[in-house]
Amino acid sequence: MSLDYSQMFRLDGRRAVVVGCGGIGAEIVAGLAAQGATVTCLDKDVSTAESALERAPGGTAYAVDVLDPAALERRAADLGDVDVLVLTAAMNVRKRLLDYSAEEFARVVDLNLRGTFDAVRAFAPRMVERGTGSIVALTSIRAVTVEPGQGVYAATKAGVVQLVRTWAAELGPAGVRINAVAPGVVETPLTQQIRDDREWDQAYAQKSALGRWARPEEIVGATCWLASDAASFVTGSQVMVDGGWTAIDGRFTPPT
Repeated sequence: MSLDYSQMFRLDGRRAVVVGCGGIGAEIVAGLAAQGATVTCLDKDVSTAESALERAPGGTAYAVDVLDPAALERRAADLGDVDVLVLTAAMNVRKRLLDYSAEEFARVVDLNLRGTFDAVRAFAPRMVERGTGSIVALTSIRAVTVEPGQGVYAATKAGVVQLVRTWAAELGPAGVRINAVAPGVVETPLTQQIRDDREWDQAYAQKSALGRWARPEEIVGATCWLASDAASFVTGSQVMVDGGWTAIDGRFTPPT
């Protein structure tokens, strides 16, 4: 059946779940709702989920810790049929590798990698049973390029990419798609400390081809596209939304 080009980006009648609803997640909630989806917001902090829901009328909000796989599975069972799953929950501890503690390593790996693994395991089986579904995991430019102090975070994001690729191979025959969106540097409360350092702020801005930081809402388009029928033949991909950061070479423009 051919696509209806006038509706291919719409999500009317579809049920979406967003795990991690602060910052970029809140914008994704609003974007999915604007395209017609009914959105369920899941976050460890229920007030964060409820705040995001203010821009998604008709949705629901629940407190769920992605590090509790049993709670994830119960919530997935309660929600029933889900068409779109978006995973944004992540954390970073900025330290050089030799300065990392075992506890810090475990915290970052557990949330970023195991949390993604467990969330997909909770929601994907029902998608497989129904023969349809789109999953979008937020990764990072750090999945492909790194700097001092970002090693463990980068390793988890690269690990998520490999999980996405494997899930694409394993779930694709059942009609379930899974992709990643990799933001560059984004203006969120979590990056405020960096932006408060003028030299650091400008260095990051100048690294991208567009010469600036991303706004949180600029991650929404790629996410909604991957969730929609417009991306019906896209799976196992990582979409870079980085202003050209990973496309260009270095911070110096030589004379020509």
